[in-house]
Amino acid sequence: MPPKKENASSPDYPQLGRLLVQASGNKGACKPSPGLYLIATPIGHLGDITLRALAILAQADVIACEDTRNSGVLLNAFGIKKPTFSYHDHNEDARRAEVLQRLARGEVVALISDAGMPAIADPGFKLVRDCRDAGFNVTVVPGANAAVTAMAGSGLPTDQFHFAGFLPPKSAARKKDLLAFKPSAATLVFYEAPQRLAASLADMAEILGKDRPAAVARELTKFYEEMRRGTLGELAAHYASHEAKGEIVILIGKEAKEETSITDIDALLTERLRHLTVRDAVAEVAEMTGIPKKEIYARALALSSPPEE
Repeated sequence: MPPKKENASSPDYPQLGRLLVQASGNKGACKPSPGLYLIATPIGHLGDITLRALAILAQADVIACEDTRNSGVLLNAFGIKKPTFSYHDHNEDARRAEVLQRLARGEVVALISDAGMPAIADPGFKLVRDCRDAGFNVTVVPGANAAVTAMAGSGLPTDQFHFAGFLPPKSAARKKDLLAFKPSAATLVFYEAPQRLAASLADMAEILGKDRPAAVARELTKFYEEMRRGTLGELAAHYASHEAKGEIVILIGKEAKEETSITDIDALLTERLRHLTVRDAVAEVAEMTGIPKKEIYARALALSSPPEE
């Protein structure tokens, strides 16, 4: 996949990386301590690999890859020549035993996925669990991540967000899972395959509400990067007639609360003041409506005060 477009003066990232790899491989270079290293790899642009990631990959005894063919492209770009083997959903039970044996021999084992951080919507968490249980060193080397990259660029609230990964591929199961997210006040983050994008957005609009603010992030950090914003209804309509390609992140903002009138506030307060203190009633109504406590408290005092004669 082509990298994100850069200007003519952009640095040659693979060449710079190869120089670092060569330096890391020189005699006298400090080798990492034995253990398992979870290494984030670029989600698109090769320049997003970190210096630390390159240094550890260059000195690892072996590299476990989600797909050795995909990882081979990355490793070759930076001149990294290390033994590799596959570690994915279909063989991880058998491969975990091999990794543990290697760690027992004092090896440095690097784990990488096709893109982003291993163990996040990718194989790896069981291996981390078993390595820690066995007393082996586990180190995370952070870097690119599609969910966080999409969140930062979406313009949706980031004070709270819920990463939900992939939804079920079938509509009935997908709708059932979406119902659990309906009351959430956090921005929802999903990964989705391009061939299911239109159907998923239609289900999201039906279950979560067609007016919910949302965004679809596609091909992040790559040449055809796209961030399309709108309501769930608008996005569902767009992708129903426009084919989507590449890696996709769907982000959904919280449901906008309808404006609450003074009459509504008074009714809520009156009901709660029958069995709660003013303080507790104010706190509860403020949480329900999103209106500042100061304003709710003023209404509570007005309701509590005896009428003027």
